[in-house]
Amino acid sequence: MLPMPLSSLVPLTTAGAAIGLWAYGTYEPNSPLFGRAIGRGPRSERVAYLTFDDGPNAGATGPILETLARAGVPGAFFQVGEHVRRFPALARAVATAGHEVGNHTLRHRKLHFFGPARVRDELDGAHRLIAATTGREPTTFRAPHGYRNPFVTRAARRLGYTVFGWTFGVWDSDPGVAAEEIRARVRRKLRPGAIILLHDGDGYDPEGDRRPTAAALPGIIADARDAGYTFRSIRALA
Repeated sequence: MLPMPLSSLVPLTTAGAAIGLWAYGTYEPNSPLFGRAIGRGPRSERVAYLTFDDGPNAGATGPILETLARAGVPGAFFQVGEHVRRFPALARAVATAGHEVGNHTLRHRKLHFFGPARVRDELDGAHRLIAATTGREPTTFRAPHGYRNPFVTRAARRLGYTVFGWTFGVWDSDPGVAAEEIRARVRRKLRPGAIILLHDGDGYDPEGDRRPTAAALPGIIADARDAGYTFRSIRALA
């Protein structure tokens, strides 16, 4: 078999590079390719940011709010619109406590293969539900799984959102993971400026069990403070 001419390899190389770049923009939650996404705070001081996705949730959101209140720690809750519809009192409790309430789409769909109309439906639908339920219009957004495309950028920009990624997650959504393991994973990964991804709900199951995350939270806060960290609101980064 004769070798492929160099002139034929160039388009293949270019196409491969383009696919790789597109994948980086889509699957890397902090990639700037499809617009700015904040994935970390300042690295010069021992500060961290607690964020919670996929709520509200009947079993976890309330206990998490109680822990944050006792500790005097701010959090950010990226809420799923349909879960807000199901648990309006919990969504309001998050806002009443003064925490950041962000948009996490209407139905927790992976947005990266959606066109502009479906992306707009997901963001606008959640925006309206959160605003009507909590009395506060969200100003922050995090895409489910961090997956984005240019249409997500356009829709988020139109709503005036600041887009957030994260520094690290700890797979607290793993089935059967224990609270002490969640705590240990955060302790091992914690570093200055970290935006910590946790879950107070299940994006696909409104009754999903996130009680282990709630149970881990007091220890997470204690460990961070013992290591000299303070917690701030992500509003400071917007």
